[in-house]
Amino acid sequence: MQLLLDCTLIGCKAQLSLGVGVEAPAAHRLHRLFMDLILAAGLLQADQAIPGQPVSMSQAFALHELDTDTPMSQRDLAERLRLEKSTVSRMAADLERKGLLVRERDPDNRRLYRLRLTDRGRAAHAGMAATFHQQYVRWVAALSRAERDALLAGLPALVQAMRNDPAPWGLVRDAHH
Repeated sequence: MQLLLDCTLIGCKAQLSLGVGVEAPAAHRLHRLFMDLILAAGLLQADQAIPGQPVSMSQAFALHELDTDTPMSQRDLAERLRLEKSTVSRMAADLERKGLLVRERDPDNRRLYRLRLTDRGRAAHAGMAATFHQQYVRWVAALSRAERDALLAGLPALVQAMRNDPAPWGLVRDAHH
């Protein structure tokens, strides 16, 4: 028996299935927390492709963030991914070449681009989200209820501590970032 997980609760439109024995709210929260952990740790690498996928991990996270009804500016995407604006600009151009997103000039400010996923980009995100989520479900299912509860309590604190760290991995962030 599979439960259908509506990913809109965590900000994207992908629909994911859960294995029996994993509570949907806990799995939702842990899914997002694992993503937040990677983002907060600065582990996205723009030039490394995900095995079996046409995109890098950074691009996969960009697809996730862009899978909304409202187009997003490149600047907002850079802030969400904690990447430099120039990196996001190159990434958006590459995703556009792959047919996964379109860059449109902001009608209110012609200097800015708004990013919007294409149908192909949404389908790519949905496929990757399902694959990633299956992995998260396996990890969560391997934990006891007490361990899941402990992660749900402790992981947000860890993510926040990582986000507040002015020098993650010993690196000082650019003052303009």
